[in-house]
Amino acid sequence: MSLISIDPDRCTKDGHCVAECSPKIIEMGDDYPFIKVENEERCIDCGHCVAVCPTEALTLKTLSPVECSPLDKSLNLSEEQAIQFLRSRRSIRTYKNKSVDKETLQKLIDLARYAPTGSNKQPVQWVIIQDPADVQTVAGMVTDWMRDIIAQAPDVAKEMKFDTIVAAQESGVDRICRNAPHLAFAFADQSFPNAQTDCAIALSYLELFLPANGLGGCWGGYTTFATKSWQPLKDFINLPENTECHGVMMIGYPRYRFHRMPTRREAPIIWR
Repeated sequence: MSLISIDPDRCTKDGHCVAECSPKIIEMGDDYPFIKVENEERCIDCGHCVAVCPTEALTLKTLSPVECSPLDKSLNLSEEQAIQFLRSRRSIRTYKNKSVDKETLQKLIDLARYAPTGSNKQPVQWVIIQDPADVQTVAGMVTDWMRDIIAQAPDVAKEMKFDTIVAAQESGVDRICRNAPHLAFAFADQSFPNAQTDCAIALSYLELFLPANGLGGCWGGYTTFATKSWQPLKDFINLPENTECHGVMMIGYPRYRFHRMPTRREAPIIWR
């Protein structure tokens, strides 16, 4: 089977697949769209050609129109709905003492995998900490990492105010993982040049999906930094060899509701 196949009874030769092909390997022939054999290896398997065809005439070797969920236009957000949805996003730092079931956590990751990645490489992998006790173990390891920075690089530690965070941890106030019941670590193989960005976008997708499930999240910056150099934490999360963590998200049920959308500074713009 060639990389794409065309149903001649459905194809209208509108050229949509040609125009939307990212690597520009689909051409319009005298009869129907086609890909030269020598160009097939350049396909990034993004599915644009299948998704854009209005008549379901094109099938990719790895993807058929039947496998693709149709878009329900009745679910499209209005501008007002989109503005409220995005502006109402909040970092959640106080959580209920309630765990999220595994099925819901799986649903979150299933949505996050649709985040765009460079050249559709889809390098993002996940470690999900399910046990709240393990989350506190992580918080303790990050605290130890901070203590080490305080000892080894006091100027850096002072700038990052690690002393106040360590003091809070020692007094029983969790400023690292915020007593969240779960953590999501996004990581990727070090061979992917866009891995950090890909992980960040995937985590953003995950975070924006949380409220639809009654959940909230917060980016775990301290934990992310600690995964880069603190061996006990590396050993605990046990990432595969030659991979690196690029972001951590706290996940749980928000203890409080927010009722207003705070303002932000005007965006500096340079118009050319």
